[in-house]
Amino acid sequence: MKSNWTKLEGSVGELTAEFTGAEWKKAQEEAFNKLAKNVKLDGFRPGKAPAALIKKRIPTATMLQEALEIILSKEYAALLQENNVEPIAQPELSVDSIDEEKCAVKFKVTVKPEVTLGQYKDLDIKKAAVRVTQKEIQAELETLRNEFAVLETKEEGTVENGDTAVIDFEGFLDGVAFEGGKGESHPLEIGSGSFIPGFEEQVIGMNTNETKDITVTFPEEYQAPELAGKEVVFKVTVHEIKRKILPELDDELAKDTNIEKVETLKDLEAHVKAQLKSQKTTKAENEYSEALFKQVVENATVDVPEVMVEQEMQQMLQEIMGNLQQQGLDFETFKAITGKTTEDIKEEIKEQAESRVKLNLVLAEIVKAEKLEVTEEEMNQELENIANYYGKDVEEVKTVFAGQMGAIASDILNRKAIKVIKGE
Repeated sequence: MKSNWTKLEGSVGELTAEFTGAEWKKAQEEAFNKLAKNVKLDGFRPGKAPAALIKKRIPTATMLQEALEIILSKEYAALLQENNVEPIAQPELSVDSIDEEKCAVKFKVTVKPEVTLGQYKDLDIKKAAVRVTQKEIQAELETLRNEFAVLETKEEGTVENGDTAVIDFEGFLDGVAFEGGKGESHPLEIGSGSFIPGFEEQVIGMNTNETKDITVTFPEEYQAPELAGKEVVFKVTVHEIKRKILPELDDELAKDTNIEKVETLKDLEAHVKAQLKSQKTTKAENEYSEALFKQVVENATVDVPEVMVEQEMQQMLQEIMGNLQQQGLDFETFKAITGKTTEDIKEEIKEQAESRVKLNLVLAEIVKAEKLEVTEEEMNQELENIANYYGKDVEEVKTVFAGQMGAIASDILNRKAIKVIKGE
């Protein structure tokens, strides 16, 4: 077997191979023996006819194609290893020539792109300071008051902003009722923005048992194309008006929240402040990391193959589907609700997918540049963390994840590379 690897443009290369002599003859013999088992000749049991007669019944092209498949199944891995080629996608095979004496093939192979690192340490990017203001704490406390509010029926007066109007409604387009435009005894909080823009404002001022026509225009991007941008009329009847009664901001409210170790208003304020600080700290850390990663990737030179972006988009689609399942939705229903196709969604996530691929390639290059390694202790700790997360025994995790040890080690190395970027 003779072979040669030639790097072409970008991350694509050409791997050629030529099979001759005994190895090619042996492949043809194996191909003949395999095909002969299926040849039926009158007067002979399958596979028992004389070889000369069987050979006449097997087209040469068929036998050579079978021989090619046999020899490639045995030699392809060796071809890659011999030429230090690591494909990242299924290669394209073409046959240059094939006969009983020799076979010459060519593979078009996409490999990981070369990465030239720029500055990735000591970057002039600072983490935002975290500060919680009294105004923010008060806003959160007001949110809690609203969560524990009760609704009281208004015996007199009209609908006001902040009230909940219990309404019947039915929508008409050009005088014809449209699907999905009808509701009965629907509690609508005025000011919530849950209905079409302009609808809630026109309910303000209505009396109990009053019926009124409300004219609104659906947004241009509305999910139902037959209604998008169209002016419609809703016939609305108010059955009941409810006023929101907020609880006092005191120790009683603090106890009602049933938050652990919160007994007084002072405890509640401290809890809210701690939560806000935690949220802001996480946000600041995420923004800091994103800024660092963006700069490191911009400083590097890397030409990402389209196939890697496509693979990452497929991974992201799987993540989207998983998140939807947790919300009780399937992907097809999600597409129907949003009016988007799979290709629309892929186009939306393409830029993010490309950024992910670039970052992973850069991190891998930093791992090499810094000669980072995973110790046995670190690997064992990671497996223990996985076991604790899933509530399993470590040995069971080792068995289940036996084929993913490389990916687990890669995750550890990436985290180490990130620490290098952050100077930790």
